[in-house]
Amino acid sequence: MTAAEYKGKKGLVRLWNALGYSRDGLGAAWTNEAAFREEVLLAAVTIPLALYLGSNGIERALLIGSILLILIVEILNSAVEAVVDKASPEKHELAKRAKDMGSAAVLLSLLNAAAVWACVLV
Repeated sequence: MTAAEYKGKKGLVRLWNALGYSRDGLGAAWTNEAAFREEVLLAAVTIPLALYLGSNGIERALLIGSILLILIVEILNSAVEAVVDKASPEKHELAKRAKDMGSAAVLLSLLNAAAVWACVLV
């Protein structure tokens, strides 16, 4: 599909196509990224735990949201890494910087989740 054809889609057709692209992105993350699979396992354990341990809707939302943020950041990090690898397969300082910054973002999302869980549960 060309850019012009994509921009011509409106309404439910565009939404339906976007859902398909999102499904494909989740599938690519699951298939190609071990860290994403590990974090999905973490989510599978912690989200039910959050529903049990949170004493109200706000606490549950904070606990669950902090875990979902990890998955979001991991997908974005993986996307950056894929583009960097495609654009520059040889070692380059800017490629390293981009990958390291993506990794740092994942680390910060993990630290954020730990802090949220500690604040809510302690």
